[in-house]
Amino acid sequence: MDTPAFLFVFVWFVYFVVHPAPALRLKMAKPPAPHPPSSILHPRPIFIAGPTAVGKSEIALRLAEQLGGEIISADSMQVYRGLDLGTAKPSPAERARVPHHLIDICNLTENFDAAQFIRLAQKAITEIQARGHVPIFCGGTGLYFKAFLSGLGEAPGTNPDLRAELEAASFEALLHELRERDPAAYEKIDKQNPRRVIRAVEVIRLTGKKFSEQRAEWKSEVRSQKSEKAFCFARQPADLHARINARVDAMFARGMVEETRELLQHGLAENKTAMQAIGYRQVVEYLRDERSLTETIELVKSRTRQFAKRQLTWFRRHGNMEWIELKSDESLEECVQKICETVSIQPRR
Repeated sequence: MDTPAFLFVFVWFVYFVVHPAPALRLKMAKPPAPHPPSSILHPRPIFIAGPTAVGKSEIALRLAEQLGGEIISADSMQVYRGLDLGTAKPSPAERARVPHHLIDICNLTENFDAAQFIRLAQKAITEIQARGHVPIFCGGTGLYFKAFLSGLGEAPGTNPDLRAELEAASFEALLHELRERDPAAYEKIDKQNPRRVIRAVEVIRLTGKKFSEQRAEWKSEVRSQKSEKAFCFARQPADLHARINARVDAMFARGMVEETRELLQHGLAENKTAMQAIGYRQVVEYLRDERSLTETIELVKSRTRQFAKRQLTWFRRHGNMEWIELKSDESLEECVQKICETVSIQPRR
């Protein structure tokens, strides 16, 4: 190679390879690092809570469709096969729209508790995130939200013999024992919920300690980590009551009495937990000729309104959530868009 040609190659090498120009240097820069294992790869759960009939199920459905999510039911009654109309369980068409988890996983002869919920919910989250989808909790069972977000306390498991003894005792006697042995728990407990009263007395007898002293404390670090993706919905009382009344009317029109009659043949009356589901107990009493059908429907409406009020009270006391009041004329789609903006997840197109 002659001298001019050699000098040309040398200059070209120094200018473009050893010390490239800024514009060329940008083209030669390393590609950006891949996204870290964050919410893009493993989306954190979103929590949708609120009282019965507030509209949370439809919001969760639309949100899941927007974000590519899957729904984890946080409803203590929807776990039971056959409890369909009375629990407003998602229809087959709704489950075809979006995958649902923790629904129809127990027979009426089985018991289900918060510890089982946590275990199965964690498993569902792992599977959903592995598919690159967003886990969306939806329900009105406050204890399940609390158990998942803060963990359970060190209370002992159920003792079958003692549980049978307590279930056979009169409810008045159990309330009296709880008042005498743990006044603090007696003041706070839902005195219209035999299942919770029985559990409180059971724990006291098994441990010799007050139930109120053993309740799990909320863990502030867990709350601060997840609370920005937890939402609780509410409505004005008149609006919520109208929705409840319409839902109950629809339940009976679709066959609530027939469903209950069928469930009685499969052990409904023997399952103390399932019999706590509002509507079924009242229909069972109707089938025993304790009241008319019209009176039964009105009683179910009244009990459901009372239950919704207790749910709201519970979430206000225990839930570290963002509250959203839905208007009667508000589009649920607008609400879903607001949630998408809050959780900083881009809707799928």
